Amino acid sequence: MQFNVTGHHVDVTPSLRGYVEKKLDRIVRHSDRVMDVHCVLTVEKLRHRAEATVRLSGDVIHADAVHEDMYAAIDALADKLDRGVKKHNEKRNDHHAAEAQKNKA
Repeated sequence: MQFNVTGHHVDVTPSLRGYVEKKLDRIVRHSDRVMDVHCVLTVEKLRHRAEATVRLSGDVIHADAVHEDMYAAIDALADKLDRGVKKHNEKRNDHHAAEAQKNKA
């Protein structure tokens, strides 16, 4: 898996990069189909924005979060991406469709 963290109007320090990697590692645990993650951290006046694009095999998930604190924005972003990956896995493993096929036959 390839992992990119870039900053826009902010220097991405090793501690900030480590924090992002630690938080987004949770996504990799929930899906083994993650190909790459690209995270952009932006500061606009008093708004701190964290956005990420996760490429899965066959799908792309994008999320962003805005907060007054960069670490809180990263936490919210990780939660949103985690929900998106779980939802993607549930759609991929939808057992209701197989059950409907059994009932037709």
